[in-house]
Amino acid sequence: MPVYYINTYDIIDEEEYAKYGPPVMQLLKKYGAEVLASDLKAISMEGTLRKMNAVIRFPSEEAALQCYNDPEYQPLKAIRWNSTANCTMTLVHGFSF
Repeated sequence: MPVYYINTYDIIDEEEYAKYGPPVMQLLKKYGAEVLASDLKAISMEGTLRKMNAVIRFPSEEAALQCYNDPEYQPLKAIRWNSTANCTMTLVHGFSF
């Protein structure tokens, strides 16, 4: 069953954050992930809007967790931590009837 990372955060260092995206996209491919939405100009209907908002689909929970814990991701995660604030990363399971 697919799972989805829902990511929201504020980018506080644009120059540092620019180093994050391209290598992360390569890593996502390794785990069969697909970015379904990524938006710097989202519209908040309720709650506190963050600058970056993304939804990423993985083929399984195992793939999502392996990607997050991949040794290649750890230095990239540090870039994200150092260039963003107010981060929320949530892993949700696909809906089934």
